[in-house]
Parts: sequence; C-alpha cells; structure tokens
Amino acid sequence: MKLLQKMGKDHLGGLILMVMGVAVLIAGVGYRMGTLNQMGAGYIPVVLGILMILVGLAILLTATPKHLEKAGAHGPFHPEWRGWLCILGGVIAFVVIGAHGGLVPATFASVFIAAMGDRQNTWRSAAALGAGMVVFCIVVFHYGLNLQLPLFGWG
Repeated sequence: MKLLQKMGKDHLGGLILMVMGVAVLIAGVGYRMGTLNQMGAGYIPVVLGILMILVGLAILLTATPKHLEKAGAHGPFHPEWRGWLCILGGVIAFVVIGAHGGLVPATFASVFIAAMGDRQNTWRSAAALGAGMVVFCIVVFHYGLNLQLPLFGWG
C-alpha cells in the first residue's frame, strides 16, 4: 500500500493500462487467432492487449516522480465536455452510419465529429482530416484487408 502512495498519477495510469492490457491479452488468447489475411476472433484483442501493455510501460517509464509533481499546478479539474461528447458522438456516428451508409460516409462523419472536439480545429481542418482518413481506410481496409463493409450502402 505504501508503494501506491509513493507513485504519481502517471505511474498509476501506466500501471492500470498495463493491467488492462494483460486482461485483454488473456481474453484474446482464448479465441482463434487466424492469420493477418484471415483474422480470427482473437487477433485484434491480442494485438490491442500487447499495444496497451507497451504504451502503459512507456508511460510508466517516462512518468514524473511524485515528489517532483507540483501540487495543484493545473488547478481544479474541469471536464472538457465538448471533447468528450464529440469523441463519443464520433463513435456512435460510425456505428449508425456504417450500418446503413457504408465505410466512406461512416469514416468521414466519425473523424469529422471527433475532430471538432478540439477547440483549435476549424470545420475545414476537420473535413480535411476526415477526407484523408477516408482515403487511408479505403486503401487499408477495403483493398488491403478486404473488409466486408461496403464503401457505400445507400442506393
């Protein structure tokens, strides 16, 4: 328990991310892995679990020690509601539009909405980011991995 009291918030965040990564990895190993061309149900959870462990380790190793953290340097915590709502809205938009409209409109809408969560983004920069991600997703997921989601679903 004393070890947890000596750890800073970044140490705790990295440790929690690593524990979650191990849990996801263990859950994913229980499913069929498959190959890169024929991914099984466990492929994405295993890769995601490994990435979570690596990112958590990087956070843990680069974290500022607690005795060097300045107490109250950032002031009271105020959630950034615009960011939260736009990110959640982007995920919901992808699910809803993807089911009915296809990969292209779902990707564009999702990225555009999520990008608008940053107050420094303009609608033009969010649209440019969305268009770039659409091109990337078409190349990688439609042509590269033959994802079974049509480019356009309407019509």
